[in-house]
Formats: sequence, C-alpha cells, structure tokens
Amino acid sequence: MKERYVRFLPHWHPKDRWIFVTWRLAGSPPPNQLREGIPEGKRFAMLDQEADRATTGPLWLKDPRIADVVQNKIISFAGTLYALAAWVIMANHVHFVILPQIPLAKIMQKLKGSTAYECNQLLGRTGAFWAIESYDHWLRTENELNRVIRYVERNPVNAGLVDSIEQWQWSSASQTKVCVTSASPELFARLPAQ
Repeated sequence: MKERYVRFLPHWHPKDRWIFVTWRLAGSPPPNQLREGIPEGKRFAMLDQEADRATTGPLWLKDPRIADVVQNKIISFAGTLYALAAWVIMANHVHFVILPQIPLAKIMQKLKGSTAYECNQLLGRTGAFWAIESYDHWLRTENELNRVIRYVERNPVNAGLVDSIEQWQWSSASQTKVCVTSASPELFARLPAQ
C-alpha cells in the first residue's frame, strides 16, 4: 500500500522504502524560481545550495541549543517512528533519510511539532517555527540510497562550513553510533530487490 497526499507538493510514499526528507524554517527564503525544464534531482541540488548560502531570513538552527533540540528529537524517534540512516542540520533547513514505520505525514507532524515548541521556548518567541511544506523523495535503489546518504552527510562540507564530514556536530557523520551506516547490512535488509 502506498501513502499519497498533496499539499503544495505531491507526496507519494511506497511502503518499506527509504525516504529522503528536507524541511526548512518558516520564513526562510523560498526558492527564487522553480527552474522548469531541469530534472528534479538537479533542481533540488541547486535549490539546496541556495539554502546553504542563505544570509537572510531565520537562521535559528545555527544556534547550538536549537540544533541540539532538533538533533536529539531526530535521534529519539529512531527505532520507534522510523529507521534512521542519515541526517544533517543546517542553518535554515534539515535533511534526513529514514525508513518510516508509520505514515510520513505523522512523523513530520510529531517531529516538527515537538521541536517547534521547544525551540520557540528557547528563543523566547511564538509563532510558526517550521515551514508547512517539506520535500520528500523515496529512494529506489541501494545505489541511490548510498548516494543520498553521502549527499546529506557532505552538505556542511559542500557549503564550506567544515573540511570533513566528521567535523559537523549536527550530522549522522559525526555520530555513527546512533544510526545504521552504509557499511551496516541491516540498512538494506528491507530495501526490496529491484
């Protein structure tokens, strides 16, 4: 059975598939344009580079207290709401790769809702913390899964924030003990054969 719904973007999630998810802060600059005619993956990478270079809009995730709240919640839900393969927290957005155990919409509601409340408390603010919409893409092959994990973990290096993936504190690359790795056989145990 597949979960499918539409908000601003269509969301389609086949059962037992790894999913790459990106979400951003409310009020962070939306993409300048959709860049029609460019394949989805390349278009996403271009938009992600823009987000990595953002100097305007909320950059609350740069605050170590806020990044810690989000990271701790991502880790705490692993094993109950999803299997967790990789994540990274940037200044205005988050990427993670999960194998959902409940519908993705419910995962995002729990994750965004609980972190928004706590982060707003720490910042002494009220109102929307996360943008309503998120981007997701289900991963079709083991090669694609490996490529996306590398992409997620290399995001801070590609943005020029650190020299190696292990140096970024708010990433699975610096904390491999809490998630499966590409060297772990269980990572692919539920990835259906192609």
